[in-house]
Amino acid sequence: MKNIPADKAIVAFKVFNPDWTCNRYQFEVGKTFEHQGTVSICSSGFHACLNLADCFSYYGFDPSNKVAEVRIWGSVDEKSDDSKLCGQFVEIVRELTWQEVLLHANSGANNTGLANSGSRNSGSRNSGSSNSGDRNSGSSNSGSRNSGSSNSGSRNSGSWNSGSRNSGSRNSGSWNSGSSNSGDSNSGSRNSGSRNSGSWNSGSRNSGDSNSGYRNSGAFCTNENPEIELFDTPSGMTVQQWEAHPAMSVLERSLETHFWIESSSMSAKDKKANPDHETTGGYLKALTLPEAWKNMWPNLDDKSKQLFLDLPNFDAAKFEQITGIKVKKVKKNA
Repeated sequence: MKNIPADKAIVAFKVFNPDWTCNRYQFEVGKTFEHQGTVSICSSGFHACLNLADCFSYYGFDPSNKVAEVRIWGSVDEKSDDSKLCGQFVEIVRELTWQEVLLHANSGANNTGLANSGSRNSGSRNSGSSNSGDRNSGSSNSGSRNSGSSNSGSRNSGSWNSGSRNSGSRNSGSWNSGSSNSGDSNSGSRNSGSRNSGSWNSGSRNSGDSNSGYRNSGAFCTNENPEIELFDTPSGMTVQQWEAHPAMSVLERSLETHFWIESSSMSAKDKKANPDHETTGGYLKALTLPEAWKNMWPNLDDKSKQLFLDLPNFDAAKFEQITGIKVKKVKKNA
């Protein structure tokens, strides 16, 4: 608690309802008001924020609301996790136009959104420029939480993506780490199919190149239903049988390779490596395959775990090498 004299009053910002009320208290521009009783942040006293953007954590970002420059003095209590404070006395100095609000709420220029450090953003919490989405650190994104540029999807770290969660460029699908893919979940390049790790595939789920078939690991294959290997050994199971297997359902439902981490949960190292988190409110963390399995495996029930242990040719050493999960004993069905 501080005691601030009137001649050293703190200049801050305060948001009101359209009728100049706040918490059922009627205010008026040009007048000074005194709080009777104890001053306590988030409890009693006249509240305001040093940073105008912080006001909109408590009020909607709505042009119909009134916004004013105020002076706070007397007994003053402050908040540690943002610029909020409250005081014994408040003077409503002047009303801000909405254009002034946009200038004060953003550190960039020509933004129509909130808390942008870049320019020409109509979304919120962007550190890049010309974004219409939210929490972008790149530029010209219409989606959200992109760190690349010219994305219309969400959570892309690459550029010119119209899908979501791409780390490559010019993808129109989703979850691509390669470039120029029109399908989904490709790690290769120039695929028109889906879930390819190779290149120039018009089919889907190919790890080789130039395949029009399905699940081929070679090149120029048209096979639509090859037998797959499990643990480096022929399994007697076709591609469709594997994709219909309950273990595959578990992977598709539970294995998450990307997580959005809020700033409040980031380590000092992560904050240093991702300085844009201050604007975007966090960052998209990519996990390695063993990290993803480490997060998933303990949360699976015994029945789901057993699905993997009962796969044909199950090899505990290879399972650990790929997933990082050590299985002490492989149970057999009765």
